[in-house]
Amino acid sequence: MTARATAYRRTARIAVLGVVPLALTMLASDPADAHGSMQDPVSRVSACFAEGPESPDSAACKAAVAAGGTQALYDWNEVNIPDAAGRHKQIIPDGKLCSAGRDKYKGLDLPRADWPATAMTAGEHTFTYRATAPHRGSFELYITKDGYDPTKPLTWADLEAEPFAKVTDPTLQNGSYVFTGNVPSKSGRHLIYSVWQRSDSPEAFYTCSDVTFGGAGAAASKGAGTKADSAPTAVAPDDAQIAAGAEKSTVDHHGHGGDDGTDGTEAAHQPRAADGKNTEGKATDGEKSEAKGAEVMAAGTGERKASAADGQRLAETGSDDSTGPMAIGGAAVLAAGAAVLFTVGNRRKAARRGQG
Repeated sequence: MTARATAYRRTARIAVLGVVPLALTMLASDPADAHGSMQDPVSRVSACFAEGPESPDSAACKAAVAAGGTQALYDWNEVNIPDAAGRHKQIIPDGKLCSAGRDKYKGLDLPRADWPATAMTAGEHTFTYRATAPHRGSFELYITKDGYDPTKPLTWADLEAEPFAKVTDPTLQNGSYVFTGNVPSKSGRHLIYSVWQRSDSPEAFYTCSDVTFGGAGAAASKGAGTKADSAPTAVAPDDAQIAAGAEKSTVDHHGHGGDDGTDGTEAAHQPRAADGKNTEGKATDGEKSEAKGAEVMAAGTGERKASAADGQRLAETGSDDSTGPMAIGGAAVLAAGAAVLFTVGNRRKAARRGQG
């Protein structure tokens, strides 16, 4: 047996012993990625998506589409930063809080006093956050300070220094996280900024929800210099709208979906195949079979390594329709590779016995 073939067999055996249990674990946990947006109070991106990306009703949503296109609305559940790791104020510039600094969502940053809004009152409020893929993590909700001017770009200094609501791993009910918080006493138009920081990954999600105290027709915040707010009432997308828009979404629950609709990890999923050659540059039949087995194993381990390397994509809770088949397929690939290698080994043993 050549040194190369021996190396293939050793690598494959290690893969069988080490990677198959990981694949079985993946089957049991059925991981999925985190995506979602604030449902109550309705986030800007959700409200505009509900109006219809191609022909929104409100002037603000029309302006958002003119600035950033319709894809940002179809991808309403992906205003994220994959590697935030709690560094929200350090990595999101002033004036770009609603887009999380992503050019794709720049239309959400437009400073104007007519964004669709949710009527809000001070005191205890039940918040809901639509999670199209749930995950463990913490939510923090901030509200703008008195004197907030919606006609100016939103800055970190516009928000109260501390969140008025904070919760870790809230209850998931009917596809949404549900938790309560005590809303401070405010008047006129304000904004609630949410940060969802995953605990199993550095990824974080962000939303801006426009709210009015005193009713939908309440005047803008004192000092804003604007007239009565006649903005429409924000409405969250329902299940039918979400399902109808899904085919035009570029959000992949197995990746983070960059501004071009890809997650940037395609190369990581390409298996590195063995070449199957011996030291003379030719491959024996047995070495070809062993190389094929190692290649199949490499395909399986390559898929697993890609998922682990992109660590923010591994979930502790939640699932979606494609994670199970992917895991089953990976386990099948591993089993096939193992079968090839073990068959070759048994044939070689039998051949040696015959020669003896």
